[in-house]
Amino acid sequence: MIVKNEEKYLARCLESVRNKVDEIIIVDTGSTDKTLEIAKQYTNDIYHFNWVNDFAAARNESIKYAKSDYILILDADEYLDSSADLQEEITSDLDYYFVRIINDMSYGRTLKHTAIRLFANYKGLFYRNRLHEHLNVMDENSKYKGSAGEIIIYHSGYKNEIIEDKDKKKRNLSLMLQETKENPTGYNLFNMGKTYMWLCEYEKAIPFFQRSYPLSKNMNISSEIIVSLSNCLKELHRYEEGLQILKDAIPIYPQETDMRFVQGCIFMDAGYKKDALMAFEKCLEIGDHGITVTEGNGSYMARFKMAEIYEEDYQLAKSYDQIVQALQTKKLFAPALIKYFELVSKANISNEEVYQSINMIYNVSSITELQLLLDSLYSVRHPLLNKYLKTYEGVNVQSFVLATAAEYDKEYEQAKELWLKVSINESYRSDVMLLAFILKDLELYNLILPTFNLSNKEAKTLKGIILCEPLDKIVLNSAIEEILLSIITKLIVLQEFDLFEQLTKVLLSSNNTALKCRLCDILMSYGFIEVAIDILAQCFKEEPSNIDVLRLLGDCCLRAGYLEDAQLFYSKLLNLNSAYSTYERCYDLYEKYQDVQGMKVMKGEIKKHFPLAEWIRGFNAL
Repeated sequence: MIVKNEEKYLARCLESVRNKVDEIIIVDTGSTDKTLEIAKQYTNDIYHFNWVNDFAAARNESIKYAKSDYILILDADEYLDSSADLQEEITSDLDYYFVRIINDMSYGRTLKHTAIRLFANYKGLFYRNRLHEHLNVMDENSKYKGSAGEIIIYHSGYKNEIIEDKDKKKRNLSLMLQETKENPTGYNLFNMGKTYMWLCEYEKAIPFFQRSYPLSKNMNISSEIIVSLSNCLKELHRYEEGLQILKDAIPIYPQETDMRFVQGCIFMDAGYKKDALMAFEKCLEIGDHGITVTEGNGSYMARFKMAEIYEEDYQLAKSYDQIVQALQTKKLFAPALIKYFELVSKANISNEEVYQSINMIYNVSSITELQLLLDSLYSVRHPLLNKYLKTYEGVNVQSFVLATAAEYDKEYEQAKELWLKVSINESYRSDVMLLAFILKDLELYNLILPTFNLSNKEAKTLKGIILCEPLDKIVLNSAIEEILLSIITKLIVLQEFDLFEQLTKVLLSSNNTALKCRLCDILMSYGFIEVAIDILAQCFKEEPSNIDVLRLLGDCCLRAGYLEDAQLFYSKLLNLNSAYSTYERCYDLYEKYQDVQGMKVMKGEIKKHFPLAEWIRGFNAL
C-alpha cells in the first residue's frame, strides 16, 4: 500500500486482509494525521517515501520491499471481500490476475470494473505512469500471462462527497498533462480525457478520447472510451454527433449496457422519446452487463429514465409503474423514491392511499430506510412527512424539518410558531413565503425578506401580493415571477385552490408569454388541462406564431381528446419548427386518430429528415 492521511479508512482496509496475507507493507508519503498510528497496529513494515508527483514511483517503492511470491495491491479506501481466497486464486501460477472492483457511488449505486491487483513477485513486473499507474503487462512484446480472477475489492472513493474531500481535480490535471505529453499512449490519452471530463471541460476532453480510441481497440477500455466520448457530446448538446458514433459502435459492442444507456439519455435529451424508450428497454433486456458497468443501468436506472419520459409526456400511470418497479429493484435509491412522491402528488392520490401504498412498496425495516423515506418526503414537501414524524416520534430532526412538516400537513399556526424560531436561509425561504401568503402574515414576510435580494419596489410588490392588493397595483418582474412560481405548485399539493386561483390571476396579469407557458406546464402536470387550454388559447390569439404556445396547446388538446384542434396546432408548429420532437408529436396524433395514411406520411418524413431515428425500423411497413 501507499498512503497519505488515510486515518478514516485505513483500519477497515487492513482488517480485511489481516488473516489473508503473509505480510503487510505500507509506504507513507507524508501523513500528518493518525495514519501511521493505525498502520502500526497491523504491521512493522512501514516505510517513508518523499512524494515526487508520481504514483508509479511510489508503487514501485512499495513493491520492492515485498518478500512473498505474490503481491496484492490495495488503496486505503478499498477493502477485500470477506470471502476472498488469495491462496486459491494463485494456484494457477500465472503472472497476474484481473480482479473485480466494485466502486461505491452516490445514491447507493456501484460502478464495476476490472484491474490487475494481484501479480507475481520477482518476475520483472513494475508500474508505469505518474497517474492512473499500471503494470508493464501492456508493453509491446510483453510475454506475461494472466487471467480473470475471482476475488472482489470494494472501493469507497467514487462517492461525490469523498471526491470533493480529496480535492483530486487540480492534482490529477497537472500529472496527466505531463504524463500524456511524455507518453501519448491510448491508455494515457483516455485518462487525460477522463480528467477533463471530471473537471466538466467536455470540449477539451473530446479530442483526447478521439485520439485514444484507434490506439486502444484491443484493450478493455475501448467501449468505455466510446461511452465517455458520447457523454461529453451529450453534455455539449451535440446530440447528432453522439448518436452517430453510437449507431456505429453499438453493433461492435452489443452487450455493453452503459453504451445503450448513454444512447437512451442522448435520445431523451434530443426529444427522440420513442427511441429513448427503446434504448432503455434494451438496457433492461441486457441487464447490468459489460466490461465496465454502472449498477442499475440495466435495471432500476433504465426504469427511472423511462418514468421521466412518461412523466414528461403526461402519462402518469406508465411513469408510476416504472418507478414502482425501480423501487422494487433498488429500495434505497433516493431519486426513485422522490419521483414516487412527485407522481402521486401530480395524480392527486389521497394521502391515505399513498400511505397505504408506500407501506407496501417501501416497508421500513431499518434506520437507514426510515431516514431515506423522511429525506424524500421532505424533498418533495409531501404532507405525509408529518405523519411519519409523529409515527416515529423518537427520531431526532432539525427544527426547520418540523416546521416544514407541520406546514404541509396544514397545521399552519403551529408551523408559524416553529418558523419564527428558525434562522431562515435560502433552502426553505420559499416555504416560509408560502405560509406568509396563506396566512396573509407580514411577520413571516419580514422574517424572510432579508434572504431575498430585492429592491424596495420589488419588496413592496411582494408585500402587496401577500396582502391581496388589487392587480392594478402589482407590477411583476422576473425576480417576483420566480418567487411566485416557486410556491404555486405547492398550493396545488396543499389543495389550497382558492389561493392558487388568486396567485394564478397575479401571474396572468403579466404580459410575459413565457411565464404563462411555464404556468400552463405546471397546470398540465397536475391534470388541469382545461384551465391550461383557456390560458393558452388567449396566448395564441396574442401570439399565433409562438412555438411554445403552439406546442403546449397541441399537447393539451391531444391529452384532452380534442384531436382536430391538436392537428391544427401541430400543423402550425410543424411549419415553424422543424425539430424532431415536432414530427414525433404529429405521428402520435395520427396514431391516436388511427389515421394510417397520416402515420405513413409522417414516417416517411422522419426517415427523410432524421436518419438517426431508429424506432422507424422497428415497425412493419404500413
